[in-house]
Amino acid sequence: MVQSRTHTCSDLRMEHVGQQVKLVGWMENVREVGQNLAFVVLRDFYGATQIVLETEDMMAAVKGLNKESTISVEGVVRERGSKNPKLPTGDIEVAPSKIEVLGRCRHNELPFQINRSREADETQRLKYRYLDLRNPEVKNNIILRCSVVAALRAAMTGEGFLEITTPILTASSPEGARDYLVPSRKHPGKFYALPQAPQQFKQLLMASGFDRYFQIAPCFRDEDARGDRSPGEFYQLDMEMAFASQEDVFSVLERVLPPIFARYGKYNTASEAPFQRIPYLEAMEKYGTDKPDLRIDLTLTDATELLAGCGFPPFEGSTVKAIVVSSFEGARKQIDKLCADVEVQSGEKAYWFRYDEKGEIVGGIAKFVQPIKDQAVEALGLTPGCFVGLTAGKLLTAQKTAGVLRNKLGAFCPGHMDAERYEFCWIVDFPMYEIGEESGELEFCHNPFSMPNGGLDILKQAAAGEVDPLTITAFQYDLVCNGVELSSGAVRNHDPEIMIEAFQLVRLGEEDVKAKFPAMYNAFTYGAPPHAGIAPGVDRMVMLLAGEDSIREIIPFPMNKNAQDVMMGAPGFVEQKQLDELNIMCTAKEEE
Repeated sequence: MVQSRTHTCSDLRMEHVGQQVKLVGWMENVREVGQNLAFVVLRDFYGATQIVLETEDMMAAVKGLNKESTISVEGVVRERGSKNPKLPTGDIEVAPSKIEVLGRCRHNELPFQINRSREADETQRLKYRYLDLRNPEVKNNIILRCSVVAALRAAMTGEGFLEITTPILTASSPEGARDYLVPSRKHPGKFYALPQAPQQFKQLLMASGFDRYFQIAPCFRDEDARGDRSPGEFYQLDMEMAFASQEDVFSVLERVLPPIFARYGKYNTASEAPFQRIPYLEAMEKYGTDKPDLRIDLTLTDATELLAGCGFPPFEGSTVKAIVVSSFEGARKQIDKLCADVEVQSGEKAYWFRYDEKGEIVGGIAKFVQPIKDQAVEALGLTPGCFVGLTAGKLLTAQKTAGVLRNKLGAFCPGHMDAERYEFCWIVDFPMYEIGEESGELEFCHNPFSMPNGGLDILKQAAAGEVDPLTITAFQYDLVCNGVELSSGAVRNHDPEIMIEAFQLVRLGEEDVKAKFPAMYNAFTYGAPPHAGIAPGVDRMVMLLAGEDSIREIIPFPMNKNAQDVMMGAPGFVEQKQLDELNIMCTAKEEE
């Protein structure tokens, strides 16, 4: 080992006893037990080693040093009298003959204890992220990320894909989220945009004659944070294949991902190929979500007809979904909390009753179900000891609320969730179009560049009023793992005529398409191959592998929930001179 040391702080073992060594690192702790006896824990990137100070000179060398100062230690390795089996170097210690201060910590008090930084306030952790990253638990997540990215690169290269980088400064385009805009100094009044995804560029590569492309692509979207989404910047394993079908894309990822999840994941078991394929409408009806956690064995049952006339007001004129849990042992207080959690997450109420061991309907809305007990037992397949969770509303509302309830019940009820595994599935046959919540008009449901099932013919039939556009599905798919959407992908629309017809249904004509997507439209007029692709999120993938609930735990320097870098002070105001160079007038002023 070079770098001014003979070994790292994780290297030394009994076979090194008697050797002269040099270690460097951070002084994690000093414990004085006598006038000339103290124990120092020295930590570097690799591990920790105990240093024993037994002379006045060595005690003086660290006297007055604050924790987290960096030091160099030269001395002899010897066997420890009191060994520490929890430490890889716990059988030995180093008796120093020389200690040199390399970088003095000038703060008597740290913002938090390094090894307990995860217990600190998140704002403090992000402000002092360089200290937070010294915590081995936090550091190991970043190491895991590096290992996973390297494994993904190796696997994709082994599949014959070329890693090609695409531009960061590009044109703004309507891709669903807000762009981050970059003003142009040389072209006053004009702006670049940071790419929300390399979508158009990778399709242009296919039109350029490249057969298999991938990159660990940075993507930029001005959107709010969530537990599984970082605001501002994120990374994805972006890939595209020419002359490819949906099954070709599935085949590649089903070979690439399971070995990586099995090797690096918190759990040792991952789905083997082929992953289960679930149509979107079936997923919503059966699981109440288009990202089902298949580790949970509970499913939804339609109880609309059964409970339509039971007299419970929320069920009148509504779709009703039921989830039956056998051998349920939760107490009333636990059920109330579970229902409250569902309402917080979904914004809708959940209802319930039990079919007890005596064969009686009890609890919750029991008085409305009791008169139709026999029908309920038969329709829902109830056995003594069952719990029935219920949701109601318009179809999609009832489904989504039931999906949240299903996840809560799965996590709460023993025996209904095989938690320690990675369960993948493909969600397929997504709707091509939907009615926009804000516009109330027909909009693309997901990716506007997807190929519709039925091609040009089905679009023409929709334009003629012969087919409801909302019934058109697309060759579009999501990859889901343990209830987390890892990726969306699609077979692309590579035919200009189909592209124009698809956009006309959302009130965009041929000139609009040419204006918004000039490069892609023109490239496709020169003969483009059928192509398909996908882009699994690297951040979400590593979050699952690490067993973390927040994506910020696996990003080296994450922003907070308000898209602020509190460590660097970004975003921040700039000097007027810079604004003048860019021909920008800023209306917001820094608060004095």
